[in-house]
Amino acid sequence: MSDIVIIGGCGHVGLPLGLAFADAGKNVIALDRDAKKVAETNAGRMPFLDKGADELLLKVLKNKTFSCSTDPDVVSGADTVVTVIGTPLDEHLNPRLDVFRTLVGEFGTFLRDGQLLVLRSTVYPGTTALVARHLKDAGLNIDVAFCPERVAEGVALEEIHSLPQLVSGVTPKAQQRADKLFKLLTKQTIPLEPIAAELAKLYSNAWRYIQFAAANQFYQMANDYGVDFYAVHHAMTENYPRTKSFPKAGFAAGPCLFKDTMQLSAFNRNTFFLGHAAMLVNEGLPSYVVRRAAKRWDLQNMTCAILGMAFKGDSDDPRDSLSYKLKKGLEVECKKVLCSDPFINSPGFVTIEEAVKQADLIFIGTPHTAYKTYDFGKKPVVDIWHATKEGITVL
Repeated sequence: MSDIVIIGGCGHVGLPLGLAFADAGKNVIALDRDAKKVAETNAGRMPFLDKGADELLLKVLKNKTFSCSTDPDVVSGADTVVTVIGTPLDEHLNPRLDVFRTLVGEFGTFLRDGQLLVLRSTVYPGTTALVARHLKDAGLNIDVAFCPERVAEGVALEEIHSLPQLVSGVTPKAQQRADKLFKLLTKQTIPLEPIAAELAKLYSNAWRYIQFAAANQFYQMANDYGVDFYAVHHAMTENYPRTKSFPKAGFAAGPCLFKDTMQLSAFNRNTFFLGHAAMLVNEGLPSYVVRRAAKRWDLQNMTCAILGMAFKGDSDDPRDSLSYKLKKGLEVECKKVLCSDPFINSPGFVTIEEAVKQADLIFIGTPHTAYKTYDFGKKPVVDIWHATKEGITVL
């Protein structure tokens, strides 16, 4: 028996949440199909980076308030079931809602009347109500809530406690139960109707994606005229509050921003023109970098190295990283392409020392902190992030 079971509980969303609830005194089981991650986590080793998680994992394991399992039968013994299954896109960039029908079908035999089911990952608008209908049709009396994660990967444990939590439920009872649950972790909860909470989460990610696209478009405009974008950026943001939040240029990637922008577009009958424009800018940036570099250097006779293959700085997560799109583009143009990342152990990757030694030209794919002070010698470094001491920001 347990207080909370988290389906998908050894991933980037589920595991920090499970640790936080366990630290708050709840008995938590993280349910996951990945037996390797389950064994690793039960042994006290985090399967990914998250600030403060290594110490907290050992603490809650010692206190016996947290464990991991691959056995779906643990679902039936929980008062609350949290699922971190999100809504993936199909090959046409439309949301795949079948994953939630599969969820109900796969775990329906383990769910029982009276439980609280919390949807935690970003979902297509209307999904919360859809899941509630499927459960009702299956003869189950379960309270269904949507309480989206709002944290940044790598600092999830910190932000679970510091950020307000959006709380919605299909019924007032479901919302009250979810509100009580999350008040164990954060001081402020914000009640919403399910579809409003679903839109709030999608809007947040699409807004960030559009902001990054604006910076990337401005970068390309400045670069095309030989102007240093970062000189302009400094002039815009230095002691000027109206543009203080204006982001720098760089690859807008990862498993959320692009996907959620496309979900919002599908919800709006594919007429989210601003979102589609952002996609064209952000997804096109690696090709732009390759094209501009090919005009400046004889890439066909050069060995190029990409430093940083994670989707964001100081992360070990390569999911949907645009560094891989940069790699594909360079493989067409260059004699040889090397990849390096201090956080990712992948076949074929080399150390930064080996990459710098062999390369004629270096590209910063991800702005890891380690690159800020690294001595690249006299090797040219293409750095659209402005993340290195002497990198080239104008191509």
